[in-house]
Amino acid sequence: MGRLTGKVAFITGGARGQGRSHAVRLASEGADIVVCDVCGPVEGNQIVPSSVEDLHETARLVEELDRRVIARVVDVRDLAGLEALAAETMAQLGRLDIVVANAGILNWGHAWEISSDDWQAVIDVNLTGVFHTVKATVPHMIRQNQGGSIILTSSTAGLKGQPFTLHYTAAKHGVVGIARGLANELGRYDIRVNSVHPHGVRTDMMEAPGLFAMIEAEAETLGPVFMTTLPHEAVEPEDISAVVAWLASDDGRRTTGAQIPVDLGTLNR
Repeated sequence: MGRLTGKVAFITGGARGQGRSHAVRLASEGADIVVCDVCGPVEGNQIVPSSVEDLHETARLVEELDRRVIARVVDVRDLAGLEALAAETMAQLGRLDIVVANAGILNWGHAWEISSDDWQAVIDVNLTGVFHTVKATVPHMIRQNQGGSIILTSSTAGLKGQPFTLHYTAAKHGVVGIARGLANELGRYDIRVNSVHPHGVRTDMMEAPGLFAMIEAEAETLGPVFMTTLPHEAVEPEDISAVVAWLASDDGRRTTGAQIPVDLGTLNR
């Protein structure tokens, strides 16, 4: 019996990277999985987009663990699409216990050079997408009346002034506000809400062309913002998934409204 046996987890941005890692980890702990991703380009995103084949691979990995899985192409900016997926979750799997709002995009530049379109795209996916995810799923969790855990993916950029990503930093700070406010609203239903704050996770997002050149060009003054304390340059997706699994399980049953860093010590500087 795993820590999450009998539970159902709803994960956005699950076609690859952290989302896929979370799906596999929670399935390995016994949960059935619902996973969605946009599986295509998003305007303003400078990372190579995920594909339908990526989403199918996540589903295959979950099925290899002998867990049930629903995998759908849904954009977190599409509230109706998320609501339909949440309804499908209840109809097919019968319950909803864990929500991991993980979907996100990134682009970068000096604050005064970010276009209005790029600003809006990042805010729409990284902040409004989180709101849509909880709005679509929370009513089912309340009606179920068996508690639950909501985990929001923020970033170290949600807890400090990260340069070159003003829109991303603003969105990730906003995610903290959602987590803290929602934790207070949902506490009476025994639904916990926490945010996780990674630093430099080794996913496709780390392949961002041009971002590290900007950091190096201004390293004398801004380099320390990105420096780690532990002797590693990046976090692995599985490192984040371990924290997500803890927060999703009864081991984290007394933790809510918290900001959990997995950051190699960057926030300690």
